[in-house]
Amino acid sequence: MSRSSVSAMNWEAQFKSDTSTLIQSGKNGKSRTGALALDSDNEDQDITMASASESDSARARPVSVAPELYIQDDESPLSQLTKHWMNERHAPDILPAQEELLASLLDHIRRQSEAVQLLRGEPSASEEEHIRIMLVQMEVERVKFIVRSYVRTRLFKIEKFARFIMTDATIQTRITTAERAHASRHAHLTDRHFHNSVLQSLPETQSHLDDTPIFMPPMITKPDESRPVFVHALRDCPPIRFHEDLTLEMKRGHISLMPFSFIEQLLLRGYVELI
Repeated sequence: MSRSSVSAMNWEAQFKSDTSTLIQSGKNGKSRTGALALDSDNEDQDITMASASESDSARARPVSVAPELYIQDDESPLSQLTKHWMNERHAPDILPAQEELLASLLDHIRRQSEAVQLLRGEPSASEEEHIRIMLVQMEVERVKFIVRSYVRTRLFKIEKFARFIMTDATIQTRITTAERAHASRHAHLTDRHFHNSVLQSLPETQSHLDDTPIFMPPMITKPDESRPVFVHALRDCPPIRFHEDLTLEMKRGHISLMPFSFIEQLLLRGYVELI
């Protein structure tokens, strides 16, 4: 690899070519979707992608809203991931996983990192070229931070609502195969811990975790969709009806505070974003 290739490492320009190749391969049935894993003990390899079979990818695919999905033409893949990251952090519920977008970004990060390592080892590189290499490395680390935070946010929600996830078919369509397996293991370990610690000593009528006591919170933790969120309209939205006498029409650029349940479908369709 020549030193001149350093100047060509423009993230947006190079990524457009890489993304179009990945999208085309996905249309041919060769999409590189996979399960994500984080290894905090190795900073150089703390973001890895395990390849998954086509059947696993099909089961893990989120709810399809593609026909009405609204994405601005000038949005780069990194901008899209940043938007999904912010939505995931602010939403009380688990949003559909972005496997294909993450897989393509991780593949680009891997190739950029390999290129940087090769160029850093060239003894004939000038000081200016080393500065360019450092800038590329900083950009790669910035993208890694967003990917890590996005995955960890989803992991936090999956562990918090693990028992609910295993009983709700709708929310299972929003998570990947790996996330569902983690939720199942976490729920099983939690149930066994509670049983060995407390429940086995209680009367049989009180030794369950799925009871619905009167005037008490439910035993299974569920996402609180009534929690208010700040919403920013990306385009003119259909009227939002709170009740018979109150309707809100959000125009592009409008910001409102309202319960998450009223704008969930608009968020999934890309009409709004959370801020």
